[in-house]
Amino acid sequence: MSFHGFTTPWWFLLLVAVAALAGGYLWVQRLRRRRVLRFSNLELLDRVAPKRPSRLRHVPAAVLIVSLMLLTTAMAGPTAEQKVPRNRATVMLVIDVSLSMQATDVKPTRLDAAKAAAKSFVENMTPGVNLGLISFAGTATVLAPPTTDRPSVAHAIDGLKLAQSTATGEAIFAALQAIDGFSQVVGGPQGPPPARIVLMSDGKQTIPTERPEDPRGGFTAARQAKDKGVPISTISFGTIGATIDIDGRPQRVDVDDDSLRTIADLSGGEFYKAATADQLRRVYDTLGEQIGYETKDADASRPWLMLGTLTALVAAASALVISQRLP
Repeated sequence: MSFHGFTTPWWFLLLVAVAALAGGYLWVQRLRRRRVLRFSNLELLDRVAPKRPSRLRHVPAAVLIVSLMLLTTAMAGPTAEQKVPRNRATVMLVIDVSLSMQATDVKPTRLDAAKAAAKSFVENMTPGVNLGLISFAGTATVLAPPTTDRPSVAHAIDGLKLAQSTATGEAIFAALQAIDGFSQVVGGPQGPPPARIVLMSDGKQTIPTERPEDPRGGFTAARQAKDKGVPISTISFGTIGATIDIDGRPQRVDVDDDSLRTIADLSGGEFYKAATADQLRRVYDTLGEQIGYETKDADASRPWLMLGTLTALVAAASALVISQRLP
């Protein structure tokens, strides 16, 4: 039960009337006692009615006063911070499909585990969020523009295919371009909806060069995302020491935490580490909570109204039991 952030606090002026009612009740009780003392023969009264009225007779009135205070609080419109689904937001899901994603350090493979976790993320996202999908290896491909059509995005995830190289910067630039295009269409008088990029990768950038500071590199793209107010949540997926076979020779495909952490920091986003399929699902669940919901001051008058009504019923019931009449 919240007691802050009232939307119509002027209703509390009714408490003056409630206080006057309580004061009037006390005054009537004192006046009644004075009349009894003034016009009664106390010795005769003690012999005729030796039992004094119980103090329980005041319970119905006291409970009624409490009920009126609770109902007044409800009318004042208390609010409380509550998690509510977002009604407008844009999220671009960016997934690495480079050859290193065929590593089996995460069963059955990194790519298969990533598909399963990403589909769960898509299917559980709140309806007000527009989701898009980009895959990247040597180039970035927009497989699904931002949409609320979850099955189409899930189907695009099923179709992810492995390819050579890792163009992390190009993937971020493609996501920003997709967000800009969508925002121009749905902006409206409220402006563009808030946007975020969720980037999942298992290795370092290789295209255009291995230098993330390249003009088309990951760090440069992250800075541009920061300028546009689009944070990037990065997920580093995989383990150290994993290998894949390329032309019959094993090649190490260590996960690259450092560059993904830097991309998140430069963009104002968060970095997550996932070394197993279960950890990846938990990361996506966390992101789903962060992205799909927001904390707002919502109406919290219902508990006060319910408690006030129940208290009024208690006051009426106790009055019938104790005084054989309503208060």
